[in-house]
Amino acid sequence: MTEEINRPRRHFIGIAALAVAAAKLSMTGIAQAHSASQVRIPATAPGTNTSFASLKQIHAGVLDVGYADLGAGDAPAVILLHGWPYDIHTYVDVAPLLAAAGYRVIVPYLRGYGTTCFLSPDTPRNGQQSAIATDIIALMDALGIEKAIIGGCDWGARTANIIAALWPERCKALVSVSGYLIGSREANKKPLPPKAELAWWYQFYFATERGRAGYEQYRNDFARLIWQIASPKWNFDDATFNRSAAAFENPDHVDITIHNYRWRISLADGERKYDGLEERLAKFPLIGVPTITLEGDANGAPHPEPAAYAKKFPSKYEHRLITGGIGHNLPQEAPQAFAQAVVDVDRF
Repeated sequence: MTEEINRPRRHFIGIAALAVAAAKLSMTGIAQAHSASQVRIPATAPGTNTSFASLKQIHAGVLDVGYADLGAGDAPAVILLHGWPYDIHTYVDVAPLLAAAGYRVIVPYLRGYGTTCFLSPDTPRNGQQSAIATDIIALMDALGIEKAIIGGCDWGARTANIIAALWPERCKALVSVSGYLIGSREANKKPLPPKAELAWWYQFYFATERGRAGYEQYRNDFARLIWQIASPKWNFDDATFNRSAAAFENPDHVDITIHNYRWRISLADGERKYDGLEERLAKFPLIGVPTITLEGDANGAPHPEPAAYAKKFPSKYEHRLITGGIGHNLPQEAPQAFAQAVVDVDRF
């Protein structure tokens, strides 16, 4: 059962105009997503919107998932996935743009964030990649969404990659920031050059109990530092950060974060029920759905070069470099570019 949660409505500019635009699109028939080639996303300044009007909750798999749901219920679906240490506000400007363009837009909190919680205290607080991807398939089942365009950034991009690779029948098209991010614990056993290892300093910190305690005590300071490193030219203000930081107060956030990074380097076990999926992912499967990959020109986080993953997308594929000092949290820093990529990949 879906339960509406009424939230105090914060002021955000432009929603009314977008709603009018959506109505006009619907009246003219352009709102149908298969006519996406006719849709141009309007210029939108980052921070135009500051909140979602409301959130919903739904039981899906092992979780009670909190999510934003914009647009008509019978419109073509788009699912947008955030990363660490971010939250659904990564898409606070993107989602209304896509709703106005004729899509139903679902933006869920991942496990360990916001209002998403486990249904049982006995479920392992598991952050491995296949578990998170399975959560999204369960969410689609719960919402009755057979197929969707899936977009993501950071952990969300990895999750979107996995769904496109393992469940292509559920993924109409893919928009992925920083390209192909499917991981392998076996591959992660191989050391990187020192400069590359330095970029993963927090993974080594999290491998220690001191790191776990430090993240527990200073999670907001830690997240703010990551934001600054990953997006060195993004001049976000305190209010923008604090809106996302509220999601880190989830009681499972630290457990999920620490397990994710320890699992990657074989310092923590996953769940046996995901072994088959991980074996398939360890072979770095190709992604055959239509795809647009995006990269910001000022991404300070570890990320592969586009040439390194281009062959992983053998079907209809395009890469876009987004300029102007755009960092790791690309959808929030360049919402127009991300939303346009979703619209454009739908026409491939």
